[in-house]
Amino acid sequence: PALKTLEDFDWTAQPSAERPLLLHLAQLAWIEERANVCFLGPPGTGKTHLAIALALKACERGYRVAFATAQEWVSRLEQAQDRNQLEHELRRLERYHLLVCDEVGYLPLERSAANLLFALVSRRYERGSIVVTSNRSFEQWGEILGDAMVAAALIDRLVHHATMIVLKGKSYRLRERGVEVVPAAQAPSLRDSA
Repeated sequence: PALKTLEDFDWTAQPSAERPLLLHLAQLAWIEERANVCFLGPPGTGKTHLAIALALKACERGYRVAFATAQEWVSRLEQAQDRNQLEHELRRLERYHLLVCDEVGYLPLERSAANLLFALVSRRYERGSIVVTSNRSFEQWGEILGDAMVAAALIDRLVHHATMIVLKGKSYRLRERGVEVVPAAQAPSLRDSA
């Protein structure tokens, strides 16, 4: 991904981003604790920027980090499964201190793909950190993953030791271009996601 930092994040354009909390997360104690960070919010509100910024801080401090979209993680695991190497790939990914899973819910997943994403999250539970970004509330993940039970189990493991950050507002990219009319997209609320 393109390099993004906390220093170049436009805090005035995204007042719902709690700067003190994000600067605290940039200290990376949560990685040592094998905890997670979840960014939820409409498109263009800074979720990926902040995820990349935290990942970059982790790299600068010597942590092993891997970044991919949810679709890319699933594709990688499907390829490993096709080669009868899924267990090997999951073990290999355990070597990373932090995985970033961007754009969960951007595209719906087939049930088999959702099972692979669950396998990844489950394998990392209390063993390694994950940063997730999504423009969907957890309430919608059953539909996105094609299975409410898989979604519930995945969310349970993901948020048990997680800092939740809900970003609100209009798309920074569109606002920057002077575009105001976009399809309605509201910030997911934690209350709706619980």
